[in-house]
Amino acid sequence: MPTAQKILFSNIGYAKGIDGSLWQHIAMSGRHLYCPVPVQQQVLNQLRAIIDDTQPDLCCFVEVDSGSFHSAGLNQINALMDDTYHVHDISAKYGEDTALRNFWFHQGKSNGFIARQEFPFERLYFKNGTKRLIYKIGVSDGVTLYFAHFSLNRQTRIRQFDEVKALVGASGDVIILADFNIMAGFGELKPLIEDGNLRLLNDEKETTFTFHKRKRTLDLCLCSEGLAERVSLKIIPQPFSDHAALLVELQN
Repeated sequence: MPTAQKILFSNIGYAKGIDGSLWQHIAMSGRHLYCPVPVQQQVLNQLRAIIDDTQPDLCCFVEVDSGSFHSAGLNQINALMDDTYHVHDISAKYGEDTALRNFWFHQGKSNGFIARQEFPFERLYFKNGTKRLIYKIGVSDGVTLYFAHFSLNRQTRIRQFDEVKALVGASGDVIILADFNIMAGFGELKPLIEDGNLRLLNDEKETTFTFHKRKRTLDLCLCSEGLAERVSLKIIPQPFSDHAALLVELQN
């Protein structure tokens, strides 16, 4: 058995190749409605280079397209798969019972993963917000990974954090990877970490998100206090996205 497991978490921005600079947001704004396949393939090739360099066992993605008009029908998870990463899942990030998943602008907008091997997993859903999908993955004996994309609305995030806290309380040792969207800073995490059961591994000074001149630390790794000595975090720049990736290493 390997001495460590590696998990990559990445917000790829639907592979539109917009890096967060104001110029790109303006000049490439049309890609939000329709992004040509060659542009996406260039982005996915850059992402594959990160995967090849870091050699994760499991790659978790938010803002990935399952094949919509906006992506010219390209399923980005399928495009990332190969003989090594042959296990996968992808699903709409909206709730199963919401009409949003069928609205043309939201069609295809998903979360998903690729992996070297089979991992037991479930799709769970927040009761609050529009982006509701939570992946629950058993990554090791007694260790559960949750990854998600939290709401941009602060009041909704507070309610979603309460839901995550309830999940964590019933799960034993956990790792949480997400775009937390904590625009107001680390103080927003107080409801999750104040009881000491979870530890935040990020350094607030090492930012993961760029919009023009604004930089924020939004993509975070939390883990159970009992796992803290076994889990390490590295921030991986992604020149094709306004978000950096997270590389987590779990020592067995």
